[in-house]
Amino acid sequence: MLLLLCPRCSSILLLESLSCPACGREVAFEPAALTMRAVDDDGSVPGDDSLSCCANRVWGCNWLVPQEAESARCVACRLIRRRPDADDTLAMEKLAAASQVERRLLVQLAELRLPVEPWFRTEGGLAFDLLSSRSGQGPVTIGHAGGVVTIDLAETLDDHREALRVRLGEAYRTMLGHFRHEIGHYYEWKLVEQGPLIEEARALFGDERQSYADALARHYRYGSPDNWEETFISEYATMHPWEDFAECFAHYLHISDVMSTAAVGGMTLRPEPIAGRQDAAVVPRASYPEDGFDDMMDDWHWVSLLFNRVNRAMGKDDLYPFDIVEPVRRKLAFVHRVVRGSASGTAVPVLS
Repeated sequence: MLLLLCPRCSSILLLESLSCPACGREVAFEPAALTMRAVDDDGSVPGDDSLSCCANRVWGCNWLVPQEAESARCVACRLIRRRPDADDTLAMEKLAAASQVERRLLVQLAELRLPVEPWFRTEGGLAFDLLSSRSGQGPVTIGHAGGVVTIDLAETLDDHREALRVRLGEAYRTMLGHFRHEIGHYYEWKLVEQGPLIEEARALFGDERQSYADALARHYRYGSPDNWEETFISEYATMHPWEDFAECFAHYLHISDVMSTAAVGGMTLRPEPIAGRQDAAVVPRASYPEDGFDDMMDDWHWVSLLFNRVNRAMGKDDLYPFDIVEPVRRKLAFVHRVVRGSASGTAVPVLS
């Protein structure tokens, strides 16, 4: 993830920052440049009348909008096609939390230069329906269909999410994980099923044309097959080829984002304390080329091991509680090729 600095004092900022914790300067994120800018109380950018703050800044959105844009809301906010009713204040608070996660996802897509077309510009373009099953709108099923990603805002509630994680036997469940999983469905639909890689994908993940409804019923009736760990990254991935791809895509985004964050933070693991690495240090990279997957995974082995130990030192579970077996490694390699091979040559349109 980006290394963002305060434009006044150069202190490190978070992607979600509205102000600098060190000097107090109000700041906003400029999506097209992937950088932080200083802003004034009226939402303007000092010395630059081409940008202004998103109209949803009061709800925590810290993105800037070009003055010539067709809306006072940033494109990330406009990607949200459906949301709770404005008078449902509790759901709107959860929407603000989920929107932070959506923007983090979009920035990573920009860093990876993955193509995105918004739903309001292109039929079948990307849209987010962020709704709450704890409002009067009824049950909300997390999923993807035809470019529309649906997320249940109740998942922002720690007790709700953790109860589901335990009941479903999952090792990991976060809002960012949901967004990354569902965007995996979007990219399989856009970049794999409609392209020349579909037969290779079927050989690795299975035939996605098999009945999803039947697979879903079978999974929740009989559970995962025996010894699923030898082939799949998670139990949920065993349900249907679509879910296998989406789970692997989400894990690829987990890995690439942590590696990028470690790289821009200047992290280097010296070889002396690493058994079997006496010859070279581990130096994470912000980006790995299409033919650099093996290097990425070798580096990830050591970086994830360190971060798991750090989490244990804080009394928490592993940061990355998964084992990457060889069949899963081949699936992740395919995802890497899809991502690197289809990366656009310029910034992602949705952020420009």
